[in-house]
Formats: sequence, structure tokens, C-alpha cells
Amino acid sequence: MARKREFDIDQAVDRAMDVFWRRGYSATSLQDLTSALGIGSGSLYAAFGSKEKLYGLALARYTSRNAAQLVAQLESAKEVRPALRAVLMAMAEADLCDPDRGCMTVNAATERADDPDTAEHVSATLKLVESTIAGALERAQVRGELTADKNPTELARLLTTFIQGLRVMGKARAGREFVESAVDAAMRTLD
Repeated sequence: MARKREFDIDQAVDRAMDVFWRRGYSATSLQDLTSALGIGSGSLYAAFGSKEKLYGLALARYTSRNAAQLVAQLESAKEVRPALRAVLMAMAEADLCDPDRGCMTVNAATERADDPDTAEHVSATLKLVESTIAGALERAQVRGELTADKNPTELARLLTTFIQGLRVMGKARAGREFVESAVDAAMRTLD
């Protein structure tokens, strides 16, 4: 008879996400994970199979939460420009408050670009960000908030790229004045 699991899987993935997010995949040891999760290595392997699989679950948890927030904010916005600026500033603020962590998606892209699963996950996340922004900009264009000469897809690609750079600058401790100025410049591309 199999033993009943003595810990909550969702809570364990959340804790692992925090460890990987702060330390990165390579710098996170099995001991770091078992300590954070409050379980033994046997339980970790029984529940998740490997450190790599647990990392994949943690990355998926991080990206799904952030993507859900982005989608909710932009799809429910009455006006796209203020909503988009608020989204960009919220990302910048998160990095200003905790630059050691930065953005887990950026961290994954830079640390594990050679891992096919991580690269595929990061790519899918960035495509979702791009399509969400493009959809918001298309709605803005229909409502007259964005002029007809603007290409929503091209602007979405630019803003998706800008977001990743903004997140890197936050981790590099560029400072509030820098990121606010950069966000304002990015918003002017919509004029």
C-alpha cells in the first residue's frame, strides 16, 4: 500500500518557485529545496521525479500567474494606454522592490536557454504576452485610442521586447527615475 503524501503539492510548488526564482536553477541544491519544502529528498523525488521537473512546474506556476494578471488587466481595461502603463509600472515596481529576484521568465531565458523545455516554455510565454498586448492594441484601435497607421502586432512585439529589457534593468538596479523614463518613452510609441 502506498504511503499517503504528507504535504500539499501546490504549496510545495509555490515554495520551490520562490527558491528557484531567488537563486536560479543551477545555484539551487536539493538541500535548498527539501529545506524550503519541509520534506525529505525521497518525498521530493516521489512527488516530482526530479529537480528539473520541479523547476518546470515552478516556472509554469510563475508564468501562468503573471500571464493571467496581464490578460485580466488588459482585457478588462476601458482604456488601453493607462492600463498598459499601469502594467509596465507594476512590473518595474516589483523589480525595484526586490531586484535580487528579478523576473523568473528572464532568469529562465538567460540561465537555461540551452534546455529545450525551458526555452519552449519561455517562448510560449512571450508569445502569449505579445498576443495579449496586440489584442489590447487592436481593441484600442477600434475605439480610436490608437491611430489607424499604427500596427498593433509590431507595437506588441516592441513592447514585449521592451518588457524583458525593463525587467533586466530592474535586476541591474537601474533605479526608479530610469525605469519611469523608459516606460514613458515606450508609451510614446503609441502616439
